[in-house]
Amino acid sequence: MPKKLSFPFIGQRIVKTTIAVFLCLVFYYLRGYRGAAMSAEAPITAIICMQPYVQDTKEYALNRVAGTLVGAFWGFLFLLIVPLFPSVSGIPLYALMGLGTLISLYTPVVLRKPDTSSLAAIVFVCVVIIYPDIAHPLDQAFHRVLDVLVGTGIAIGVNIFRLPRAKRRDQLFFVRTKDLIPNQLSQLPSFALFRLSFLNSDGANICLISEHAPAFFISQISQMRLNVPMIVMDGAGIYDTDENVYLSTAGVAPASSRWLMNQLSDMGISYFIYTVHKNRNFIYHHGTMSQEEQIVYQRMKRSPYRQYLDEDTFDPMDIVYIKVVAREERAERVLRSLRDSLERNGLRAALRPQAGLPGGSSLYFYAAGASVEKAEEKILEIMRQKKPSLQAREIFSAKNYRSEHDAVHVLHTLSNAYEPLRLIHWLRQRRHAK
Repeated sequence: MPKKLSFPFIGQRIVKTTIAVFLCLVFYYLRGYRGAAMSAEAPITAIICMQPYVQDTKEYALNRVAGTLVGAFWGFLFLLIVPLFPSVSGIPLYALMGLGTLISLYTPVVLRKPDTSSLAAIVFVCVVIIYPDIAHPLDQAFHRVLDVLVGTGIAIGVNIFRLPRAKRRDQLFFVRTKDLIPNQLSQLPSFALFRLSFLNSDGANICLISEHAPAFFISQISQMRLNVPMIVMDGAGIYDTDENVYLSTAGVAPASSRWLMNQLSDMGISYFIYTVHKNRNFIYHHGTMSQEEQIVYQRMKRSPYRQYLDEDTFDPMDIVYIKVVAREERAERVLRSLRDSLERNGLRAALRPQAGLPGGSSLYFYAAGASVEKAEEKILEIMRQKKPSLQAREIFSAKNYRSEHDAVHVLHTLSNAYEPLRLIHWLRQRRHAK
């Protein structure tokens, strides 16, 4: 069955590039250029130079200008020297053009600007391609440089310009980490870290929600100051990344944990016990460690933010959740056998794929009262002590994470929710007022 055709959102880069191309064409139209006389280099330059961030556009623009000057220089020399040998034509002429292309590619390498090599070669070819139908070589080279400078300037101008936006500091945005990365073993993309860091430093109130313990993200967000504590362990904990402390945990009741551990032991199932004691994660293992558990254990124990202990001497009051690692079929069988008894024993379960274990799953058991929704209410209550008018807003993906495109979409939605265009913000306020 063919896949359903989807239409991704039109990003700002696409819109800005379109505007830049339009302005380049208008610029030359107003100067009287039409049809074949219209410059193609300027809009092409604008397309190449337009980048997601202004700084990137400036770097591309500088490279474009440097490559243009090199290519135009060698093209101008070519147009001066080759006419001195009128007998050169046909294949020998094109061989010289190829040699000029080689020189244009190599010159930026010598100048330690290798990123401009292709640009230099393109400009060289654009300058010499219509030889011998060139009456004024200097004009030909000059206009190619001018075209590139026009495209570069328009691209930078369009990228720098921003429509007036309203900052929604009265909103508390909840963002799930599973919408930004495929699993807990993945690194947040650099663009995601940059965007989240920028929004946080700009005053946005963003609460990250993780299904896992904070150890999975502490190292990645260590350079990013979060304005709002994280929701971790699928709602079983609230963690302040600035102070490195748990503000609260919704642990499993001792009676519930005893019942569950007895059930698992009777089925011959080994398990991990996750506890929080004095703001530190301690993980205990019970039973003979299976091959699947060994794979996960060898990877996880490398983290300096959690401690694995080979003993059973823990305080039952510290248990936050219990985790079973097994092949997918076995984990599903365990869940089916316990499902009907979980609620009356004060527990809830979540079955998820286990990262780093092909065909493996992890079965988590939390307190029935531990949920992301309740943690969100508690976060909102904490934050309203400083900002009483704060309102909650969920930013989520409509589907499970598939690629970096999904993260881009979520962050784009978050950015527009935090900084909507002032006109749109005003219209929404008017609509709500009615």
